[in-house]
Amino acid sequence: MSKYLLLIPAFNEEANIDWVVREAREVLGDDVPILVANDCSTDSTAGVARAAGAEVLSLPYHLGLGGVVQAGYRWAHECGYEAVVRIDGDGQHDPRFIPALLEALQTSGAQMVIGSRFVDQDHVHTSFSRKWGIRLFRAVLRPILGREVRDPTSGFVAVNNEALSIFSHSFPLEYPEIEALVVLQRRAFRFIEVPVTMRPRRGGVSTITAPRALFYLLHVLLGVLVNILRFQRHRWR
Repeated sequence: MSKYLLLIPAFNEEANIDWVVREAREVLGDDVPILVANDCSTDSTAGVARAAGAEVLSLPYHLGLGGVVQAGYRWAHECGYEAVVRIDGDGQHDPRFIPALLEALQTSGAQMVIGSRFVDQDHVHTSFSRKWGIRLFRAVLRPILGREVRDPTSGFVAVNNEALSIFSHSFPLEYPEIEALVVLQRRAFRFIEVPVTMRPRRGGVSTITAPRALFYLLHVLLGVLVNILRFQRHRWR
């Protein structure tokens, strides 16, 4: 069995999932399994992914991003994989960078590697609200993590078996990327960033609207605060 798994969480991505799976297979070859975690899609995401050659884990209920990612992590942990790389099902993450993330995971001693758009530059095209949201999260996370993280909202990540064992049992359920960094910090785990490039969504429509973006901002800030309080309470005991 391969030591690595590619995890693709997906919700209503029938317009993208075929070429996402096929493009990843071209990069990884036949030795690395691809698991599409289908978050109770109402379209043909599951069937298209299966036809493209991926294994499909279909959830019976819609759990949101954190829930479906955790389901994939738990599946991988129970199957004994040593590492998992996650890319999104909308095609914005270029699978040609997957080997770089895996190499960094093997050689750095870090438990998580983040594919970052902003390691080498800060003028990557993104919406105004998202750009300022990312800057806010950087500022909030820096004193907590003791260092700067350039791309705290990136969903292009690789985790080793240490992080996998934690995330398979405890993982933020909504908009998990930023809270996951705080969880790692509580465990004294390390993360590093490696440069990647992002692409525009090829088809379909993003579920992140302006109201959802505001909710995302408030929800994550609250989640980070709760994690800090838990960490402090644990230290005082």
